[in-house]
Amino acid sequence: MAMLWKFMRVAKYSKTALLPKVKVRGIPTHLRHSSSKSVPSESAASAPCSNTVELLDKAYAQDDYSNVTEKILSKVGKNLHNKKHHPLWLIKEQIKDHFYKQYVGRHGNPLFSVYDSLSPVVTVQQNFDSLLIPQNHASRSKEDNYYLNRRHMLRAHTSAHQWDLIHSGLDAFLAVGDVYRRDTIDNTHYPVFHQMEGVRLFSCHELFSNIKDGEGLQLFEQGHRTAHKQKCHTMEAVRLVEFNLKRVLTKLMTHIFGDGLQVRWVDCYFPFTHPSFEMEINFQGEWMEVLGCGVMEQQLVNSAGARDKIGWAFGLGLERLAMILYDIPDIRLFWSEDERFLKQFVVPHIWQKIKFQPLSKYPPLINDISFWLPSETYSKNDFYELARTIGGDLIEKIVLVDEFTHPKTKKVSHCYRIIYRHPEKTLTQDEVHRIHQAIEESAVQELGVEGRF
Repeated sequence: MAMLWKFMRVAKYSKTALLPKVKVRGIPTHLRHSSSKSVPSESAASAPCSNTVELLDKAYAQDDYSNVTEKILSKVGKNLHNKKHHPLWLIKEQIKDHFYKQYVGRHGNPLFSVYDSLSPVVTVQQNFDSLLIPQNHASRSKEDNYYLNRRHMLRAHTSAHQWDLIHSGLDAFLAVGDVYRRDTIDNTHYPVFHQMEGVRLFSCHELFSNIKDGEGLQLFEQGHRTAHKQKCHTMEAVRLVEFNLKRVLTKLMTHIFGDGLQVRWVDCYFPFTHPSFEMEINFQGEWMEVLGCGVMEQQLVNSAGARDKIGWAFGLGLERLAMILYDIPDIRLFWSEDERFLKQFVVPHIWQKIKFQPLSKYPPLINDISFWLPSETYSKNDFYELARTIGGDLIEKIVLVDEFTHPKTKKVSHCYRIIYRHPEKTLTQDEVHRIHQAIEESAVQELGVEGRF
């Protein structure tokens, strides 16, 4: 579901996507690592620009909001969730199988339709405006997203498709795909990951038909918005939707992880769902967040054309589930083409138990980098993105280990510790030195920092 920055009643089976033709023409260095700003809605005019990005057979003119890099564009079209026997495909198929068997319509067809081949290129309107995310909301910033230009971006969540699918007449669906966010660098974060979105809408009859003396109950009222409901919803409707949502997700997690699973719910708040919750599961003695969910904002449902219905939505990360279920320690491994990794998931059926056998653990090489920050706006995510663009998957983790303010000049210095480790071989110090030096030079040239190398 959208904003988880910390996540056909006939099945639509996708075909393996061909790798996209990616051409980036003339990306100026000052556009590659842009500072954080809020992004206006789709209606904003794009600045004229002769440079273009060609992606998935379409050309996008670059402007002052363009910040997507060639390295990120090279990931578009990989569609790991549709690659047979990949661990993300296994998780996706398990969830589909559960929903298909557990929720069946009146004519025996699956209640939930599945969409797993929707384009990752969306408009700003789809990604933010349709979800009622305010114009000045921090989630729109260039620090956190990948923009092709002011109007188009790589989706930051599968919720970008909610409005369109509801508007097409669907009231129960799962949407699966790769999503893109600029983020910190460690073993659980990667700029490309995979989400599954679930949405279910209910008519008055569907929600209350099994309730004793439920004939007089209504979905809507003209009340007041509280911490527990939107002003247009009756309390009875909200409680039933909330109960249905939690029951659906508890069944799903229990089916994946086993009957002994402990689940707890934590109240939270997303601007487009009210009320909303995060699910945490107890795995090996540790509570871990696995998904976010909530009662859908009625204004969104109404604007998509389902005015007489109330609904819920959830969003979960496939990598998070796969890392827990299969005990995969490093998110970079999902992008590995090493047969020692991939062959472990070639199994005769999707529900076969698998425990990942680690590849040889190669030693890390650690280097620090220190610099004075520029006087203008500086973003840690800009540095992370620059380092990842140069070092790629050789960088296992980056940690800000020291922050110092000079007592006289008031200039601020950051010291980052970069941990290099190749998942499939031993790195040499010479290899790492060349990469580290390139990061130092690029930080000075592109971010305007003053090196303390």
